[in-house]
Amino acid sequence: VPRNYDPALHPFEVAREYTRALNATKLERVFAKPFLSSLDGHRDGVNCMAKHPKSLSTVLSGACDGEVKIWNLTKRQCIRTIQAHEGFVRGMCARFCGTSFFTVGDDKTVKQWKMESPEYGEEEEPIHTILGKTVYTGIDHHWKEPVFATCGHQVDIWDEQRTSPKCSLTWGFDSISSVKFNPIETYLLGSCASDRNIVLYDMRKSTPLKKVILNMRTNTLCWNPMEAFIFTAANEDYNLYTFDMRFLESPAMVHMDHVSAVLDVDYSPTGKEFVSASFDKSIRIFPVDKGHSREVYHTKRMQHVITVKWTSDNKYILCGSDEMNIRLWKANASEKLGVLAPREKAAMNYNQKLKEKFQFHPQIRRIAQHRHLPKSIYCQIKEQRIMREARRRKELNRRKHSKPGSVPFVPERKKHIVAVVK
Repeated sequence: VPRNYDPALHPFEVAREYTRALNATKLERVFAKPFLSSLDGHRDGVNCMAKHPKSLSTVLSGACDGEVKIWNLTKRQCIRTIQAHEGFVRGMCARFCGTSFFTVGDDKTVKQWKMESPEYGEEEEPIHTILGKTVYTGIDHHWKEPVFATCGHQVDIWDEQRTSPKCSLTWGFDSISSVKFNPIETYLLGSCASDRNIVLYDMRKSTPLKKVILNMRTNTLCWNPMEAFIFTAANEDYNLYTFDMRFLESPAMVHMDHVSAVLDVDYSPTGKEFVSASFDKSIRIFPVDKGHSREVYHTKRMQHVITVKWTSDNKYILCGSDEMNIRLWKANASEKLGVLAPREKAAMNYNQKLKEKFQFHPQIRRIAQHRHLPKSIYCQIKEQRIMREARRRKELNRRKHSKPGSVPFVPERKKHIVAVVK
């Protein structure tokens, strides 16, 4: 259909579009129902999870009683249960080909298991068991080679065929809580230690590269799957820090919204967003380049969220929490699941563009940003705002009554870094 776009013929176009954008924003909030289902079956808190590298519908979870379950997400049920360890399952990861997976536990062992269920009459036995000298707190597999890394008192690099590590990497003496391989530059590793360090290693040099010391301890980190140098660290001081590993002097972005320690973080496969799990019983979705979250998910029953994963098709988020449940959420709260008709798709794209066009209009912005929060989180946010304001006022007063230049301006990004050691 030919159409004349002359603005003189459409004098009220902006007003009409504004109304449509307002309605689209309201409807988006009406249809925002992110919670899909809960996978229950564990008899203790869920401590770690792992994604299957080849199958979207398979996810693995390890609990605090040493039990490992393999779930089928399409049927939403457990397809296999293994009593893997005595005590906690501290970490797990799947092999890059998807045929087996590794678990580490409090019983000082690293075990490799088959991904397939055992044949009828076969025992549920691990393929390999490695007995270590200390408790391992985390494990991650190389993205292309039969090599994996564990962490505990030090970072050990193992060859799958050997029962002793190829090399051990240390820098200072302290317990290391998590270790992660870079998905792009696959020989790079990052680890978080409880002496507030984030240490980067190069597997080829068998020595640590550099470390950054923060004000408080980092619980875990996650590499951006699209940009090799970028990683995000989940910290005890309620914030997340996105670093560029070439410039560790200050983080590229500080993400502040949680009101308690951040326990886990995972990137979306597009590398544009990540999801974080916190002790404050909620999970939040942050854009990589923004300081505040675009979405917060919580339920009345959900307790401290310990682990979180973003599925490889960029559509869903899984989180495991203290009260023995794994919950499945939509990554985009108001997204319609299932097949879309062409007209539906066109209408959605049109509405999306309208929302982007008018996103800074006060009324639309207010509706789009509004979220209902549990009372505890709401009160803590209010309290922290007052504390931040008081700190700012104190600094202003100190500057006002001091010699000019004696109280320097410290930007927010540099406040949390203690030192960088190379």
